Amino acid sequence: MGDCGYVLVVDDDATVSEVVASYLRRSGLRIKLAADGPSALAAARAQLPDLVILDLMLPGFDGFEVYRRLATLGGPPVIMLTARGEESDRILGFELGADDYVTKPFSPRELALRAISVLRRSRRSHEARRLDGADPAASLKVADVELDLARHEATRDGRPLALTGREFDLLAFLLAHPGQAYSRGDLMRLVWGWEYGDQSTVTVHVRRLREKIEADPAAPTLLVTVWGVGYRLDLPVHENHQEG
Repeated sequence: MGDCGYVLVVDDDATVSEVVASYLRRSGLRIKLAADGPSALAAARAQLPDLVILDLMLPGFDGFEVYRRLATLGGPPVIMLTARGEESDRILGFELGADDYVTKPFSPRELALRAISVLRRSRRSHEARRLDGADPAASLKVADVELDLARHEATRDGRPLALTGREFDLLAFLLAHPGQAYSRGDLMRLVWGWEYGDQSTVTVHVRRLREKIEADPAAPTLLVTVWGVGYRLDLPVHENHQEG
């Protein structure tokens, strides 16, 4: 990479940590190791990492709790690492906002490539926090939901709407391109700059958005599924008429 990124590797298995660190150092990254939650948080407070590779099975408190506490420090990108392969763990990780999820046993080389990919798309996001085709000073609206792009704030019926950063970006992108269907792969690439990864994260974010913006999340009328394709945001009929 052009400049040296700083990666915090959190795993109580010293062998795993050293192997991961070795591969990441070959990619020109600076590495710090932590074996438990408290030491990981202390390291992050001392210097916020550009990326955290976080094992979920940790002594003291688990990786999910570490992730929640990291979020209060500025929320660096996180790749979750675990020996547990249950879908519920992966979905919870994505719901919390993890950038990727790797199940043990894994290829250290693949993990290093994923780490570099997450770092690159994180930097792109910081460098260009604006949406393709949207005026960053504008607001976007659908039904009673309104997004203020400049302030990065969302409201529903005039009341603050709690959206994660990824939920906000996904909704803003779809609002800027109403009526157009996108595959999950398209959304990963166009919204978050992810060239590859687990596409179930898109499904999770769509479901959570529906819970926050739809009158009936089980029967969505705004953020709809296009079978065989992906998802599309439909403006209410009266809004289409007003635009016409």
